[in-house]
Amino acid sequence: MTHLFDPPTPNLPEPPKPHDDVLASAPEPSIAPDLTADSKSVLRNPNFLSLWTGQVFSQIADKIFLVLVIAIVSTQFQHEGETISGWVSAVMVSFTIPAILFGSIAGVYVDRWNKKTVLVSSNILRGVLVLSIPLLLWVTKNSVLPWGAPTGFWGLLCITFLVSTFTQFFTPAEQSAITLVVEKPKLLSANSLYTTTIMGALILGFALGEPLLALSDHLWHNVGQEVLVGGSYLVAGIILILLKTGETKEDLHRDSFHLWNDIKDGLQYLKQKKTSLSALIQLICTFSIIAALTVLAVRLAEVMPEIKSEQFGFLLAVASLGMAIGAGIVAKLGDRCSRQMLSLIGSLGMSAFLGMLAIFSDRFGLGLVAIAGTGIFAGLCVIPMQTVIQEETPEDMRGKVFGLQNNAVNIALSLPLSVAGIAESYFGLQKVIFALSAIAIATGILTWYIARQLVES
Repeated sequence: MTHLFDPPTPNLPEPPKPHDDVLASAPEPSIAPDLTADSKSVLRNPNFLSLWTGQVFSQIADKIFLVLVIAIVSTQFQHEGETISGWVSAVMVSFTIPAILFGSIAGVYVDRWNKKTVLVSSNILRGVLVLSIPLLLWVTKNSVLPWGAPTGFWGLLCITFLVSTFTQFFTPAEQSAITLVVEKPKLLSANSLYTTTIMGALILGFALGEPLLALSDHLWHNVGQEVLVGGSYLVAGIILILLKTGETKEDLHRDSFHLWNDIKDGLQYLKQKKTSLSALIQLICTFSIIAALTVLAVRLAEVMPEIKSEQFGFLLAVASLGMAIGAGIVAKLGDRCSRQMLSLIGSLGMSAFLGMLAIFSDRFGLGLVAIAGTGIFAGLCVIPMQTVIQEETPEDMRGKVFGLQNNAVNIALSLPLSVAGIAESYFGLQKVIFALSAIAIATGILTWYIARQLVES
């Protein structure tokens, strides 16, 4: 899936064997690989360079696309005096549902299709959809559906749904293509470069999305914003035409798949492997909190006098930067502290900074500090728990377990996206953020307690 804070699922080399003592503080492998000579050498590979460059344009378009949709909603559909949270929740849900419906299935079909064809066509189709938005808004101007909803808004939701659907096919094709164009010894460096690019696109898209859209609208009045985003998708598709994966018909898996059996096998494995199950619980709850903040960021931008609601991406960029800092901290502390202890510290830190955000939600400076702190400690939760699952899952179970993990996280992301805005409307911003703080601390203690009980037994 591609979501705002989706965890990357790179093609990692064979992981080390699981620790005998899940709470041991023995040295552990570095989580953040060093980008040295191998990273430079993979960029000299013309096929990888094409794949990576296409990813840069596609990732930036993905992030700015959401800023574009929120800007359209705030200027054309939100009524004066009305909070924007409910509108944003609808947009986020339409962006997330395809990941739940098609996340695993898309990966299965991508295995049977030519990767270059999927990569090029998914970008071209997304570009065409975005470029069709001005025409949609012009045709549906002042039009209302029988139940009173603006026709243009529902058309915008449909376009958002379709863009996200094509993204579900792009992402696994992109990950599979890496293994086709990069030698196995250099996969870790290639994936490390990809992960860095994703984080950079997240920060760039959210921090600069609004000013870039404003500049584009100034250059091409009324259509400039869509030209920027849709054009980025089209550029990505054109660049990927240069890609040569070396695939043949014999390389494509034409055998039948057994989706439900794979899901059952993954569930049975997690039932037996309690440390992985507790790590998955931590991931689900952490990403649920992040998803809720994605919606609430728009409302936070609305109540902070220094910025406008459509500049919410700046707040999300600060959270993304915090998560990048958290990743660096995890790399440094990995050999001094167990993964479960790091995650517990992360949960406690998230809870503290969320409480600070609730208190100072209308203070720009203190709010930024609280958001950055939340991002930093979220990194301390997510990265160690993701590593636990990677290390403990045998090779023959990875596809099943990671597929199940992605679906579980996607479902966990969709619920707060749909509920957070409504809850904020009924209970207020502060109470909702305090509730997220309570969930963070409760989850951290629960997952740490499960791991502790396993060691003692």
